[in-house]
Amino acid sequence: MAKPTREDAQLLIQLLQLGASTDLDEAMASIFADDFDPEAADPEDKAVRRALGFWESVGTLTKNELVSVELVNDWFWVQGVWSRLGPAALKARAKHGEPRLFENFEALANG
Repeated sequence: MAKPTREDAQLLIQLLQLGASTDLDEAMASIFADDFDPEAADPEDKAVRRALGFWESVGTLTKNELVSVELVNDWFWVQGVWSRLGPAALKARAKHGEPRLFENFEALANG
């Protein structure tokens, strides 16, 4: 992908605004709290569900080259977020029998 553009930055800022309007910061604080256990995380938990949805959206945008993956990875610690949420994403896949659930988030984190 090409060097990040102002358009990429604007889209990421809009995503952050969306996250702020849905209390993503609160969800992320819960996920990175000392007492959060990634292996025990419930994909139905409100904070986990909110964060998974946000990061799947970011992954989808990068997969489709609508926003720069380089900028996303420079701005965010995607691998760290996946390390906290990945087990819940895998549980959701198993529960629903849908291997595509959160695949774009996982691909972004493992990219």
